Amino acid sequence: MTLPCEEKSKSIEKSKCSKAKSNCIKDSVYIDDGYSGASFDDRPGFQKMMSDIYARKADCVIVKDLSRFGRDYIEAGRFIQKIFPAFNVRFIAVTDNYDSLYAVQADTSLVLPVKNFVNDSYCQDISVKVRVCQKAKRLEGKCISAFAPYGYLKDPDNKNHLVVDKYAAGIVAKIFKWKMEGMSLLAVANKLDSLGILPPAEYKKMAGLKYQTGFKTAKTGKWSAVSVKRILTDRVYTGDMVQGKREKISYKVKKRIIKPEDEWIYVKNTHEAVIPRIDFDIVQELLMYDGRSSAGTDKANFFCGILFCEGCGAPMVKRINKYKGRQKVFYICQTKNQSRGCTRHSIPEEMLKNIVLKEIVFFTGLMASYSDVLDFVKQTDLDYKKAMEYDVQTVMLTREYNRYYNLKNGLLSDLKAGLADREEFEEFNHIYENRCKELEKKIESQREMTKNLLNNITLAESRLEKFRETAETGELTRELLVTMVKKIYIYKGKKVDILFRFVNGLEKSGMLSQIANTDVSGQGVV
Repeated sequence: MTLPCEEKSKSIEKSKCSKAKSNCIKDSVYIDDGYSGASFDDRPGFQKMMSDIYARKADCVIVKDLSRFGRDYIEAGRFIQKIFPAFNVRFIAVTDNYDSLYAVQADTSLVLPVKNFVNDSYCQDISVKVRVCQKAKRLEGKCISAFAPYGYLKDPDNKNHLVVDKYAAGIVAKIFKWKMEGMSLLAVANKLDSLGILPPAEYKKMAGLKYQTGFKTAKTGKWSAVSVKRILTDRVYTGDMVQGKREKISYKVKKRIIKPEDEWIYVKNTHEAVIPRIDFDIVQELLMYDGRSSAGTDKANFFCGILFCEGCGAPMVKRINKYKGRQKVFYICQTKNQSRGCTRHSIPEEMLKNIVLKEIVFFTGLMASYSDVLDFVKQTDLDYKKAMEYDVQTVMLTREYNRYYNLKNGLLSDLKAGLADREEFEEFNHIYENRCKELEKKIESQREMTKNLLNNITLAESRLEKFRETAETGELTRELLVTMVKKIYIYKGKKVDILFRFVNGLEKSGMLSQIANTDVSGQGVV
């Protein structure tokens, strides 16, 4: 029986083929087009051939050459030298002039292993080159995945660039909005199903893509809490590319392992964002805490992920007391509620809502009073170069950097003048150079922080009118709460401490605006 595993070359010598097939009863061809020779387990043609061999339906295997049989020298040797002889199977590699029926000991023990090793090394070399190329593309922010994430499409003009899929991106925006409004992950999934919205895998298949995923998917094609969370935690929706989360164990094993998060490759602003960064960060904070639906509703308790006990730092849990047809809703320290210590930090829900609403009204009014600050931010034209010149921390770090940079440059003059020897020059040059590098990193970090703060305050301005209208109606919504408030701490005696978002941005903007009106000439940046 003739069983070539992959391609059957037309150039095979007819005489050799005729001799090899002279004792064959039936010819069968097994082909593994599109499968790597580095593996034997994942090749359906090879597996079918081995099934026939184990069933004693074949006694001869003919391939063009050893590389067509396989490129894993250990496995190839095991099949050729152990399994085939055990089943009395003759093996012929035509262009390598190998025939197990006539092979001498030198061919089997020396030539055959060497050729298999060369084939394996070729496969390993290709694997290394592919990995290097893929890493280079990831570092450039190029999308190298086979499929675009849900909410995006591959750019027709550049397959490594993502463009927004307006329909799916709208669904992603709704998912984030619903989560910020307090809906649990399962409630979001159920709502998507009730609206007839296809889950990501089904949507891609409907779009005509031959989509495959490594995640488990339900046969019925429904949304799940897991798939919703996967979207809510994917930073790609902020316009950043995050790749290299998984890697193959080796070129011989297809199994992938999850890499530590600090080894992932992040590249910012590679494509259009679907979700503002501040909204994404808010959702990540909310996901850290229990978001299960309250009884009789599809939403978590109103202050979930926001309200904490000042004494022990534990979340405050919602409790309802019913007495004579009336009910009292209040929040109590989770630790105290479970009788594990702490004191009775509690507050009625209605009282807390009134306090928070009043503070938000005051805070939004404060933001509105910063009209000159916001005008200053606008005048930076969003590149923030001017703002960096006015930032006190950046200016101070820049001065220190310039001082060490000048000291470093002066060392060469001291060496030439004989004020320092070569050993002193190298020692201090190393010290000053390292200090300059440290300061460069700090300056860049400060600039990035300032940029993010001003970005947030600009975003807050765009929402300010909407929030002010909501606050003035006397209604405290979940969206208003989580967008404006970072955390609320409850003290003994029902004292409330509210930590607002954008406070640092307001302070930074106010400071920059004030300094901008003073003389800061001569204070450059690196």
